[in-house]
Amino acid sequence: MSNPSLLILPGDGIGAEVMVEVRRIIDWFGAKRDLAFDVSEDLVGGAAYDKHGVPLHDDTMAKAQEVDAVLLGAVGGPKYDNLDFSVKPERGLLRLRKEMDLFANLRPAQCFDALADFSSLKTDIVAGLDIMIVRELTSGVYFGEPRGIHMEDNLRVGVNTQRYTEAEIERGARAAFELAMKRDKRLCSMEKANVMESGILWRDVVTEVHADYPEVELSHMYADNGAMQLVRAPKQFDVIYTDNLFGDILSDCAAMLTGSLGMLPSASLGAPMANGRPKAMYEPVHGSAPDITGQGKANPIACVLSFAMALRYSFDKGDEATRLEQAVEKVLADGVRTGDLLGDEDTTPVSTSGMGDAILAALDASL
Repeated sequence: MSNPSLLILPGDGIGAEVMVEVRRIIDWFGAKRDLAFDVSEDLVGGAAYDKHGVPLHDDTMAKAQEVDAVLLGAVGGPKYDNLDFSVKPERGLLRLRKEMDLFANLRPAQCFDALADFSSLKTDIVAGLDIMIVRELTSGVYFGEPRGIHMEDNLRVGVNTQRYTEAEIERGARAAFELAMKRDKRLCSMEKANVMESGILWRDVVTEVHADYPEVELSHMYADNGAMQLVRAPKQFDVIYTDNLFGDILSDCAAMLTGSLGMLPSASLGAPMANGRPKAMYEPVHGSAPDITGQGKANPIACVLSFAMALRYSFDKGDEATRLEQAVEKVLADGVRTGDLLGDEDTTPVSTSGMGDAILAALDASL
């Protein structure tokens, strides 16, 4: 039986640095847990543009379609700010999501006890926080047509179209309800049905899908109120389902509740392949952080936890995913910190590789 396959796309900025630590952890699972992967590596984003003149080469896209999962670091940087929109690094990421048909983006917002004081909110509001945001990823205003900038009455006009089909809303809703069934069985759907026809359709379809999941408590909320509620009383939520644009905004809002973007993973899932596994891409929520690139300051935990999500959702290794998550939790409880998480005198500052060392030591201790 062949090993599961994993395509690694480090990307730009700190993407390459954090991915080094993930590769060490992947190697640990092969050596210590008899869980080997066939790992390949390629370019995406600015790195791909520098070599190929496009942010994602066709050959790389073909590889992504063939493997069991893709693990991506980060894309973008000031070097590419003046490129034409069609070849900006982010277009490579969007192409992966679109052509792999990764329609459900899972963004957990979990506050580790050791980091509750790092949130911008009071500790009692975020302690124990565990939210899952499911963002529809392949449609909506980021992809709708018509789009572009044109002249109208001697003025420039920018156009983007919010467009959703019933089927696009439904398949994401089912993914969200399935997750809710495995958690606290509560789902809040967020849209703007008060001012947008797409929001009315969204609410109608989610309500219809709810009939197949009667055990789940369904509520609806306008997305702007949802943003306010996330910073007022975030623990009222379990699973949130929302569209591409609102999900982009709300998940970043939820991310900061946990204290650092460097802590948060994500998964983007699509339809099942022939082997029954969903097409999938995993990536940290943080960006390429060009201001700290090459300095050994990057926090690799978000990328490490993204691999943990891959273990759970793509490789059916939930126990091993928990092992890795608990290793991260132990390291944080022991006061080991990269620069973005430094606190009082009880913390120990470490570099990117130092954090990798600490996680590997915790994994060893778990055996």
